[in-house]
Amino acid sequence: MSVTYEIYAIRYATMTPRTPQMNYLAPDPHETAAADLDYFVWLIRGGGRDILVDTGFNEAASKERSRKLTINPIDALADFGVRAADIRDVIVTHLHYDHAGNLDRLPNARFHLQDREMSYATGRCMCNGLLRHPFSAEDVTLMVRHVFNERVTFHNGDGEVAPGVTLHRVGGHSDGLQIVRVQTARGPVVLASDASHYYGNMQRRSPFPIVYNIGDMCDGWTTCERLAGHPDRIIPGHDPLVRELYPRVEGSKADAYALHVLPSRSFVRD
Repeated sequence: MSVTYEIYAIRYATMTPRTPQMNYLAPDPHETAAADLDYFVWLIRGGGRDILVDTGFNEAASKERSRKLTINPIDALADFGVRAADIRDVIVTHLHYDHAGNLDRLPNARFHLQDREMSYATGRCMCNGLLRHPFSAEDVTLMVRHVFNERVTFHNGDGEVAPGVTLHRVGGHSDGLQIVRVQTARGPVVLASDASHYYGNMQRRSPFPIVYNIGDMCDGWTTCERLAGHPDRIIPGHDPLVRELYPRVEGSKADAYALHVLPSRSFVRD
């Protein structure tokens, strides 16, 4: 019997103001304003499992990088009746500071990571300050410790965490960036993470300016579209439009949104 899942986007921080040059490698010269940058983690629920996608950052990182933290994303899990100690599987889409913090707060978790991301984050590219900037040495070092404690499952390209939850390396933004395809009642939903920060990055074919390999990023958009099968089933990593398109989880202190239901409007025009 096939398993279908619920997916919740948990918004835990934001960054404002932004300019078009901060959001697009080739911005529209007529634009003067830009969308804020929202920070999310995602909770996948179904088949008796709670799977966390990314782990966000903590208060120390928010101060260091001048981001507005509204709640630690690990604390936000309590609104779903999930304790940090209950999480057994964590998918880390990549090791940038805003996706791979709080690694010390999930004592029983196994972390799913691409081989190429660990190689990238600990290799010669980190000698370059521009490429190194989105990473935290503390977070990467802690992931290395998890490797030595046999708590990391490495994937090389495509992988599976649970029936109906698959991983796909796309690279681009970071060399080992992976996206997550999740079977839901409305069909397969792709958590694109930073394969596309905003809907507009993919729709305009204009990358977010933090990019390791532009060619891989462009190919990654095609992979997202193929795996989702419909543009309404692709969820970008940082777009505040997600909060307009999907219903907020009522009664939750966390700013959480249900992604397994249809959006309030479609990107496909009749």
